Amino acid sequence: MFRTAVEHAKKHPGLIPQFFFICLGMGGATLYLIRLARGPHVTWNKTHNPEPWNKLDPTYQYKFVAIDTDYKNLKKEGPDF
Repeated sequence: MFRTAVEHAKKHPGLIPQFFFICLGMGGATLYLIRLARGPHVTWNKTHNPEPWNKLDPTYQYKFVAIDTDYKNLKKEGPDF
């Protein structure tokens, strides 16, 4: 499949930017899915730690971008489980 794409790119040089941006988008999407899968709210092994979100510190910044929230000044409001 890669060989076919290279042959098409040689015949039609206008496809080279399209192949580049498609590969860039696929790579970015893959990296983002890996980041989501390794987050603190995902449980892969339910016998070891069934509720990992209860062990997060209230100052842990779990959002990718936090515009108005200062996580350093937050206090825990709930009970310990």
